[in-house]
Amino acid sequence: MIVLPKEWKAYWKINENDFGELFNVKGEIFSSSQGRKTLRFKFKDKYYFGKFHTGVGWGKIIKNIVQFRRPPVLGAENEWKALEKLDRIGIDTMQAVGYGRLGWNPASYQSFVITHELKDTITLENFCRDWADNPPSPELKRSLIREIAKIARKIHENGINHRDFYLCHFLLDISKGLDAVDPKNIRLFLVDLHRAQIRSKTPFRWRAKDVFGLLFSSMDLGLTQRDMMRFARVYFNTDTKTALTENRFFWWVVQKRAHRLYRKIFKKDPPDIL
Repeated sequence: MIVLPKEWKAYWKINENDFGELFNVKGEIFSSSQGRKTLRFKFKDKYYFGKFHTGVGWGKIIKNIVQFRRPPVLGAENEWKALEKLDRIGIDTMQAVGYGRLGWNPASYQSFVITHELKDTITLENFCRDWADNPPSPELKRSLIREIAKIARKIHENGINHRDFYLCHFLLDISKGLDAVDPKNIRLFLVDLHRAQIRSKTPFRWRAKDVFGLLFSSMDLGLTQRDMMRFARVYFNTDTKTALTENRFFWWVVQKRAHRLYRKIFKKDPPDIL
């Protein structure tokens, strides 16, 4: 299966049985691991991001099975389907250019997904990095918390879980300038979807995992219990008391796992903000 504009297929000499020269494209490599490479490249005066999968090998697949772990991500299909689903439910994300897959061997088939570059954006991890020492305006902080909670609620209500739901995977639109972000007009893009899962309903375990990822990545930003209650209220789309008391076990799991990861990474106790 290959979904690409005709001019792309012609330029890279792609057909239904061959990816041609596409996998040899040169660009700025953002990440590279076994069986997967992500890079930024230029084509006809525009920049794009490509994720190219070449298979993880039977060794890794068997290792995960033996260790009772989930199978590794084998190709670009996850991301392609997630991009389509997010677009359908109205979540801003990367604009897809195309997708392709060749072969059937799960250990070695090739696949790719290509998206337009998101210009004039910054990750929330970087945008919020200094909040503990230089707090933003209360209006901006409240607005960002609401938007993140809305995105979390909407993807989970529609059967999607991200699995890497950290602040670094939210891109904030700063097209009007870094210091001119309008709290009344926040626009966030959710990215890095290669591990995303799509079901008819998002299980408790995976909702908790996404939310604890958010909590973990925001623990050093100087957030307060009131901030967390605001997130809870929007995420569960109800009043604060109901969001917290009727979902007490959910928040216990979220806090426990976030604290455990924080201690593992930073070798110290985290701030208690939930």
